[in-house]
Amino acid sequence: MTQNIRKTSLRTIQNTILLVDDDPSVREMIGRVLVAEGYRVRSASTGMEAVEIAAAEPIDLVLLDLNMPGQGGWETFEKLTSKDPLLAVIIITARPNQLFTSIGAGVGALLEKPLDFPILLRTMSVLLKESADSRLERIAGFKAEFHYVPSTRKDHLE
Repeated sequence: MTQNIRKTSLRTIQNTILLVDDDPSVREMIGRVLVAEGYRVRSASTGMEAVEIAAAEPIDLVLLDLNMPGQGGWETFEKLTSKDPLLAVIIITARPNQLFTSIGAGVGALLEKPLDFPILLRTMSVLLKESADSRLERIAGFKAEFHYVPSTRKDHLE
């Protein structure tokens, strides 16, 4: 009996992921995968909406697109991390040449679109388990683990 209660309570513990992308089909597709993996997903179509959601409830990790109308991804990143510097953030973008900006900003990972879902899920798992000390080292510019997955699209590479 105790084992059943224990298993149930472990399953109900969910990390909350804030998914920020202006494309509804991208939000739906990624959101569906994350929910199937047991994550609680909050979606935002704008940077301003993302900041409001993060102010209203605890967020464990942000998946953040850069190309959004109005408040762009980097401005949204600055606002989110100014309130919670240890917030785990994965940049997901089709915008090229973001590697050095991402590293300099202290982002946990940069995954270029199109996304490879198994890699996304592994990267999320690693960042969600990361210690506060490791995040602080990355933010401060010390040598820290950084995850980068370049685009595999041929048209992107040419």
